[in-house]
Amino acid sequence: MSSPMITPVPDTVCATAPDVVLSGRSLVKSYGSSQALRGVSVELRHGEIFAVTGPSGSGKSTLLLCLAGVLRPDSGEVRFAGRRIDGEGESARAALRRREFGVLFQFGQLVAEMTAAENVALPLLLGGARRRAAQAAARGWLTRFGVEELADKLPGELSGGQSQRIALARALVTEPAVLFADEPTGALDTLAGEAVMGELTRIARDVGTAVMLVTHDARVASYSDREIAVRDGLVR
Repeated sequence: MSSPMITPVPDTVCATAPDVVLSGRSLVKSYGSSQALRGVSVELRHGEIFAVTGPSGSGKSTLLLCLAGVLRPDSGEVRFAGRRIDGEGESARAALRRREFGVLFQFGQLVAEMTAAENVALPLLLGGARRRAAQAAARGWLTRFGVEELADKLPGELSGGQSQRIALARALVTEPAVLFADEPTGALDTLAGEAVMGELTRIARDVGTAVMLVTHDARVASYSDREIAVRDGLVR
């Protein structure tokens, strides 16, 4: 069950608290004349599940993309393990996403031409792992999620819940320091969504991964340790 809503922490805490793995300070991001973030400061601690809630268009997905290094904020800074990453080049940020960050989107975004096992192995292969080792690790993760019998299936042969479990296995196969989950159950029915969230929280805690969970669904947010609400580009 999520704890009561909190106010954003002071910038000095974001930068210095020893258990903080990822922080954003005074983040501003605009798309043309539309300001998506207006000076947001957040921190994510080792091993916690941190929910960012708010309606569509509130800025919560933009916040996730800035923290994950997909977007650069217009101003402010993002730090991972004490290292400032918002000013780094795209190749450095992409390498960070391959090694230290996992990303799970609403629709999974599996590669249609690859089997389930090949999809899960992909981050390891991109990181330089040998194919046999990557495939073995991928099948181990499929077993961990109880879908090992789907290893040779293509995405088009899977249900929504099965696809999202495989996408989650792919996001966690590198045992990342941080998992970014953007509306991870939005395409699923209630039962499948509950199952995916149960598995996400259980496995993330087993691995020790911190999770940033972006959602508009109070039921999904209830799996978090802490929660903030973003509205109109501000933490409310």
